[in-house]
Amino acid sequence: MSKGTGDAHLPELLRSKRDAVLDRWVELAVAGVRGRITESELRTELSELYGLIERSAGGEGEAAGEIRAALSEISRARARQGFSPSETAVSVFALKQAVLEQVGAVGDVAAYSEFAGFSAEIDDLGLVTFETYAAAREQVIADQMEQLLELSTPVVKLWEGILGVPLVGTLDSARTQVVMETLLERLVETGSQFAVIDITGVPAVDTEVAQHLLKTVMAARLMGTECVISGIRPQIAQTIVALGIEFGDIPTKGSLADALAWALERSGSRVVAGAGG
Repeated sequence: MSKGTGDAHLPELLRSKRDAVLDRWVELAVAGVRGRITESELRTELSELYGLIERSAGGEGEAAGEIRAALSEISRARARQGFSPSETAVSVFALKQAVLEQVGAVGDVAAYSEFAGFSAEIDDLGLVTFETYAAAREQVIADQMEQLLELSTPVVKLWEGILGVPLVGTLDSARTQVVMETLLERLVETGSQFAVIDITGVPAVDTEVAQHLLKTVMAARLMGTECVISGIRPQIAQTIVALGIEFGDIPTKGSLADALAWALERSGSRVVAGAGG
């Protein structure tokens, strides 16, 4: 976009028709964002971009990098706000129509011949918005997945010195890492000596799931915590036997209640049923 001033007509048109082009650009872009940001906010963004594009068209080489930086920031903001890639890029592409209308109105043949190069530059900037948007959206999704993992792997206090880790759904490598980190953090905070890992909500146990469970137990043991696995239903037990999975010396129980009773007994605590009223 940096042809230099010289006899170039399009840079002069961008300067002399700035208000008309900018107004039309904002008008076209407002339709694309569907009211999710205000016209005032959009005008502020596009005014900054227009100034940079005007400088670049006038031959300022450093303005090109500033344009891409500004577009990248706008694209990241759009990704966080939930805009689609098309809605994000339309604000850039709309500039071509706004400029072309002014070129036609002025009737400057030289400016029209320069428009092809200008259009190609705007297309490149549009690609910048797509690429930045895609990367930002992937990061948003990754952050949301991490938050969901943390919410789906709570570590709760069942009794004094006893923590519970109720697992629901598939246990994969990423989730195992979150479980271990959350459990170890809680062990440091509470100094608990026992942890009950309940897999009642895990639909199936295969060799991979068993390995993930073993990793979690070993990590807790390194912290001095004894673990028991509960929720071993009959069909789960049959699968474990059929696969030849060995839990070694890790105690397993059929229900959370049995596991809690085991942990209470090991900790020296005793639950006494109250007398009926």
